[in-house]
Amino acid sequence: MSFSIKQSALATCMDLSNSFVHKRSQSRICRSSFPPALILQNDHKRTNISVSKPLHVSSFEIIGKEKRAAIQCKAYEADKSQPIEAAAAAAAEVKTETAKRVKIGIYFATWWALNVVFNIYNKKVLNAYPYPWLTSTLSLACGSLMMLISWATRIAEPPKTDFEFWKTLFPVAVAHTIGHVAATVSMSKVAVSFTHIIKSGEPAFSVLVSSCLLGETFPPAVYLSLVPIIGGCALAAVTELNFNMIGFTGAMISNLAFVFRNIFSKKGMKGKSVSGMNYYACLSMLSLVILTPFAIAVEGPQMWAAGWEKALSEIGPQFIWWVAAQSIFYHLYNQVSYMSLDQISPLTFSIGNTMKRISVIVSSIIIFHTPVQPINALGAAIAILGTFLYSQVSVVNNFFNNSTYF
Repeated sequence: MSFSIKQSALATCMDLSNSFVHKRSQSRICRSSFPPALILQNDHKRTNISVSKPLHVSSFEIIGKEKRAAIQCKAYEADKSQPIEAAAAAAAEVKTETAKRVKIGIYFATWWALNVVFNIYNKKVLNAYPYPWLTSTLSLACGSLMMLISWATRIAEPPKTDFEFWKTLFPVAVAHTIGHVAATVSMSKVAVSFTHIIKSGEPAFSVLVSSCLLGETFPPAVYLSLVPIIGGCALAAVTELNFNMIGFTGAMISNLAFVFRNIFSKKGMKGKSVSGMNYYACLSMLSLVILTPFAIAVEGPQMWAAGWEKALSEIGPQFIWWVAAQSIFYHLYNQVSYMSLDQISPLTFSIGNTMKRISVIVSSIIIFHTPVQPINALGAAIAILGTFLYSQVSVVNNFFNNSTYF
């Protein structure tokens, strides 16, 4: 049943026994039976309430002594002890929570989809154009340009930064640059699935660096969760059919670099009021400045030009789309992941990150027809399970220690 209730007008009286209740107030009569028919007059404010059970009168009050005195009647739904207003507030809160869950689901689905698409196009580009330093530079340049245009056109609100902000961001950008290039070098030498399996071992590096360099201690559960991670990565590596030492080393360096990036972020960005989207945009721009001279020194324009002509002759014009797509989707998937950090808890984010890695590994194996032995797949599954367990115990440990988790 749906009722419209006015907050300053003649009120209604309701009774479960379906009897009529009469109450006379000066020149007005309030009458009702179940199901109630609410009399509405002389007010411009209306509240819509939907109830499925009988309403009980909880209070009855005459307001004012003028001829146009009003009767205020409060009620609550059967089997409930709260007034209608409180029930409406609770219903609104449920709707808000539902909308938030839908929003998080959209974030996750977008994040995973963008990451899968990036890895596919990135591998296509690297197969035809094996210059990972330039590819990494183009990814950062594309993202930086996209955000500058967004700020200039006010699609996104530009961040308010100062010298101190960029100073604290610099070590984060250095680590991010190293990790980004190392991962791209790895994917240029080995299968996408193998790179991501090795990168799932990042928690082991995190605990190692935090223990040895920062003097942090962890509960036994954290150390135990590292056993399947290390064991699974080792099993996957020794059974990889197309193993390459440069690819393996690149993935390991990427793990170490991203651990330092997270450490520098936690230490340097506390108290900074920059959104996740703008934070990653600033990080990309600073990383681009750092990476560009090194990319020129390591590979250089001559190698890039020769390789570009060869790729165009072998692949055709669609190669240009591959390069553009891998650059655009790299920025978008990272941007969405940083935006999601503003909306969800670290525990939820860690679960999403684990599922993302699984989706990338499975999709890349299917699309590129990567040969996988059963023992290799077992190693990957064990490593990813260990990563998931580590994320759970780490978040719980950080919660009880009242520390932040990036």
